[in-house]
Amino acid sequence: MKWKEKTAEELDPTLIEKYQLSPLAAKLFSLRGINTDEKLEFWFNATEEDLADPSLMHDMDKAVEQINQAIDNGEKITIYGDYDADGITATTIMTETLSILGADVHYFIPDRFEDGYGPNLKRYQDIVADGTKLIITVDNGVTGVEEVKYAQEHGVDVILTDHHTFQEEVPKPVALVHCNYPGQKYPFDDYCGAGVAYTICRCLMQDTMPELLDLAMIGTIGDMVKVTGEGHIIVKRGLEVLNQTDRPGLRALIKNAGLTLGQIDETDVGFNIAPRLNAVGRLANANLAVELLLSDDDVAAQKIADQIEDLNEKRKELTTEVYEKCLQQIKENSWRRANTLVIYDPSFHEGVLGLVANKVVEATHKPTIVLTKNKAGEIKGSGRSISGFNLFNALNPLKDELFTKFGGHDFACGLSMTEDKINLLRKTFEDNFQVDGELETKDFDMELPMQNLSAETMTEIKQVGPFGTGDPQPIFSITEPQITHFFKMGKTKNHVKFIANKNGGSLSIVGFNKGFLNNQLLPFVNQLFVTLSLNIFRNKVTLQGIMDGIDFAAPKLAVPTSIIDLRSEDYVMGFADRYLLFDKNNLSYVQNSYGIDPKKISLVEDYQASDETAVLLDVPKNQMQLDQALANNYQQLYLRFLLDNLPVESIPAKSYFAKVLKYIYAHPTLKPEDYRTVAPYLGLDYDSVLFILRVFFELDFVTLDQGKLMGVKDPENKPLTASKYLMATNSQIKFVRQLRNMPSQQLITYVNNLMKSND
Repeated sequence: MKWKEKTAEELDPTLIEKYQLSPLAAKLFSLRGINTDEKLEFWFNATEEDLADPSLMHDMDKAVEQINQAIDNGEKITIYGDYDADGITATTIMTETLSILGADVHYFIPDRFEDGYGPNLKRYQDIVADGTKLIITVDNGVTGVEEVKYAQEHGVDVILTDHHTFQEEVPKPVALVHCNYPGQKYPFDDYCGAGVAYTICRCLMQDTMPELLDLAMIGTIGDMVKVTGEGHIIVKRGLEVLNQTDRPGLRALIKNAGLTLGQIDETDVGFNIAPRLNAVGRLANANLAVELLLSDDDVAAQKIADQIEDLNEKRKELTTEVYEKCLQQIKENSWRRANTLVIYDPSFHEGVLGLVANKVVEATHKPTIVLTKNKAGEIKGSGRSISGFNLFNALNPLKDELFTKFGGHDFACGLSMTEDKINLLRKTFEDNFQVDGELETKDFDMELPMQNLSAETMTEIKQVGPFGTGDPQPIFSITEPQITHFFKMGKTKNHVKFIANKNGGSLSIVGFNKGFLNNQLLPFVNQLFVTLSLNIFRNKVTLQGIMDGIDFAAPKLAVPTSIIDLRSEDYVMGFADRYLLFDKNNLSYVQNSYGIDPKKISLVEDYQASDETAVLLDVPKNQMQLDQALANNYQQLYLRFLLDNLPVESIPAKSYFAKVLKYIYAHPTLKPEDYRTVAPYLGLDYDSVLFILRVFFELDFVTLDQGKLMGVKDPENKPLTASKYLMATNSQIKFVRQLRNMPSQQLITYVNNLMKSND
């Protein structure tokens, strides 16, 4: 990760005076390009009255005319929504408005498990058969070519309202209302489904409909569309409406989330309200969530909100359960060195696959697809990716060969396939893996002025919000901080807390999932990158930083140290001039997993520079390789020895060899790759089974017959030690263990002596 500071011209002093901006707020506004009187006026004072004329949106007038006609004729209208927070709020907005107008309105939310995402021909057929005369899609529809055609051929009009990307073929409804339709005149192009629905309702009612803004805001934050332009109005005013809401459903949801009405901000919506609505569609039918939002009865709403709370807790439990099973599979299948992951278990719950894939990517830094089997026997999956690897572009060319359904974007995808194609997907995904060589660059706003920090600082920052897509929460740097009061917290000690001190000021900082930090690494911290928030503890409100990133550098020591032992650390800090590898097979893994600039990575055998800060990342196979590395002239050398290419961590016990051989004789129809599934049954990981098989091949205990493993009949009785491969591996394991386990001072002395002998 590279960090780059934003730059911009300073705000005009007359604007600072007019809007009474603090130096901090003025700087943040300038960095966001909100730098004119017109822009600042809009930011502070625009309301729903300032939204563009809804008639400018493509086919809006056609849609309104058709809806009014259906209402006048007493026709049955069905809103066809979606099961996420955006689709749920869009469905509620449209249903509520049409009810006010006296329409015979009904709604349908597809079931994630029975119907899948978006238009479903069988459901369209059911809706048509049930007497509906007008279908209005919200937050979906652009892929429904056949569905729209079927409805209209059977005398049912369709109004398609959506915000998703158009594909090659576009449906032909009676009206297509889309915020990003090519060539349209509406000035804002990044509404979510709820935002488009709200715009239609403004036009239908010829009113700004502020009472719908809370729902439009939840959809906007939940779907992560822009919170700039008209999105700023939707979110800012929507939060104001939400904090005074009389909706029984939202009040019950807010209560169960432990939030306080009147103090809810965009973070609360993104992390507490939207996920609860999403949880319904993940585990059950999202109609329940629409019922909650439409409810006008406090008791009934609370009952539904309690059901949703139970579903949300179940969602958390399932996510943890499936995630842990994924990690277990990675271990059992020896996928630690794979560049990509395809993890399958028919017992995985389909509703949490995307959440789990995201957690696996965070833990392993590998593009990941998590698969399960539905009731119909179809394999369903969700994928997530890493920076520099476009998941959609990698898989889209394979869709005809591998998938029955496929869709997605740069960093996420959803797919359906048959079970017999999983191994081919795994192989093809791995073979097609190639990352963009450039490190990800992330912007930060400015150096944090450490003096006079207080809870009021947050008030200044919030002037530039609400934050979200297009207007990210400000990130501040703290350069060369003095860190004190460091400790780890949480059940697994995976979070840290400390105080950063500089220029007479201090700030308490929390680092979530930064458990790799410890006292040994603190001297290397050169720059902290934090967002700011308020911490309320025992009714005391204080400012705190939430760590977003770290930049490391060599510590400035009074007496420079030429050899530094960091073998006990798993985290690679990335500040060295060169990262050296003994084994070329580790190159791909290091380039893709450690966030190191590829230009800094070299093989020891190719390294010719001198006077650099260098890191020995992997372990040499023998003394000769180590001598070669220590013959170079380094300014400073860090000993890490993180990686090896040992076939196994330790030689399996003799009893496991006997167990595997017995299994081979008893199951002569299996191929070597079948032992990936057999390995856990044998009490081994797949690498250990492959090691044992290689020894058996060398000793002529087993053979391959048409690709199948067969035990040799009456083999010659040989000890395992007759295997040169086993003995060489055992020798290599001992050397690796010696380098990794040698006491620190002994290792430093040992390396120093070797370097001197090479001079």
